[in-house]
Amino acid sequence: MTTTTHFLELPDVRLRYEVRGSGPLLIVTGAPMAAGDFAPLADALAGDHTVVTHDPRGISGSVLADPTQDSTPELRADDLAAVLDALGAESADVFGSSGGAVTGLALVARHPRRVRTLVAHEPPLLELLPDAAEQRAQVDDMIETFHRDGLGAAFAKFMGSAGFDEGDGGAPVAPPTEVPDQVVADGARFFAHELRGTTRYVPDVAALKAGPARVVVGIGAESGHLSTYRTSVALAELLGTATAEFPGDHGGFMGNPEEFADVLRKVLAEG
Repeated sequence: MTTTTHFLELPDVRLRYEVRGSGPLLIVTGAPMAAGDFAPLADALAGDHTVVTHDPRGISGSVLADPTQDSTPELRADDLAAVLDALGAESADVFGSSGGAVTGLALVARHPRRVRTLVAHEPPLLELLPDAAEQRAQVDDMIETFHRDGLGAAFAKFMGSAGFDEGDGGAPVAPPTEVPDQVVADGARFFAHELRGTTRYVPDVAALKAGPARVVVGIGAESGHLSTYRTSVALAELLGTATAEFPGDHGGFMGNPEEFADVLRKVLAEG
């Protein structure tokens, strides 16, 4: 299967994205996960979809003009709208996981007619939780720990706070020991410039409910121990919709991409 790589020059970032397959357009997005993390899922979907994956701004091959710029869901949403423009596409289905789900929610709020169906898989919307103040303090502590003690110490606190057991494959950043320099750089950017803006995003529920985009909240069948389970349930309750169950946990699309793709197809077809 042919995968083509493209670069889109915007005023503040050079975005790298990939296109594979044929059929209805589907954007698959993460944050901070890059295009490569979604390649198995994209391959599984490409038989009946044109799948677009990308490196979010400041991550991997998407290089910022100002490396100190913070990443926000709104900026990342505008990036996806720009990718749609570059593709000459009026709209697309969107699958967003973790921080990418938050990006998708911002995309629907800011560019509602660009999205047909958004599947928001486990968005870490900590502000929706009853213990939001405690969650906020934990995020601040992770970021302070990163600046003071480094990536490894911050990552350990992140894993514990999110509910991951050591070695879980569903974590949104890889363990920072004995990994490529790019993974370490992406992890550092996550803590320094992305984590706070993503977790403090408050979705515009009225805009999400107003349409015309359909919003589906996805939850992993094995995610009950994670904070993103609670945030996903909270979002679905605000939207007044049922959640859609996907295989695995937070990173279920990595563990069993074919089965995950089958469920995603069914959810998209229901729209």
